[in-house]
Amino acid sequence: MEETRSPAMGKRTHDIRPAGRPSGNAADHSTHSTRSTSHSASRPDSAHSTGVGSEGRWSTKRIAMYALFVALAMATSFIEFPIFPAAPWLKYDPSGIVCLVAGFAFGPSAAAIVSVLGFLPHLFIDPWGTLMAVVVALGLSVPAAAVYRRHRSRAGAVAALAVGTVVALVAAIVCNLFVTPVYAHMTVAQVAAMIVPVLLPFNLLKFAIHDIVTFVIYKPISNLVGD
Repeated sequence: MEETRSPAMGKRTHDIRPAGRPSGNAADHSTHSTRSTSHSASRPDSAHSTGVGSEGRWSTKRIAMYALFVALAMATSFIEFPIFPAAPWLKYDPSGIVCLVAGFAFGPSAAAIVSVLGFLPHLFIDPWGTLMAVVVALGLSVPAAAVYRRHRSRAGAVAALAVGTVVALVAAIVCNLFVTPVYAHMTVAQVAAMIVPVLLPFNLLKFAIHDIVTFVIYKPISNLVGD
């Protein structure tokens, strides 16, 4: 029991608080600290985050998923075969599907990263063709991922794929008009003459395959790898 002197009365008064018990403010502060510590410890991403996660943080899982999609895009970019008999030199590869699924699962930034890094091995073999492939992949997957992020439904996926297809189609035609003459020893007029009979139907068929396959597989894959 602590003994204190009351300045007003001039008499000794007795404080009946136990000497070892903290004051109310100290107790509240201790309780708040304990709750904060337990709350931080209960967050699963606090020990496995590189500083950015699901709402902007780059979790370890997300980085691993990005790397997996980049590797898949690289591998599938080497699977090439003709799909348009009128132009057998134009080859289809399924890497665009990987870019689209990555974008649907993780957003436009993932679509951009996979679209660019997925074609890096081709840069040393065919730099001009790689440049066009990257631009078209970005045009397809990034707008589609941006639309789907706002409308995460089947209807939203259809709208997203439609928007991506239109942007990619324009990008493919523009790239062919301005890049193909640089390395293929063709004039712009010669390339322009191929747009309607060759380039347009080939790219429409290519993007249709991308879109149909993506629409079928994106949901289960997104649920499997989603952050």
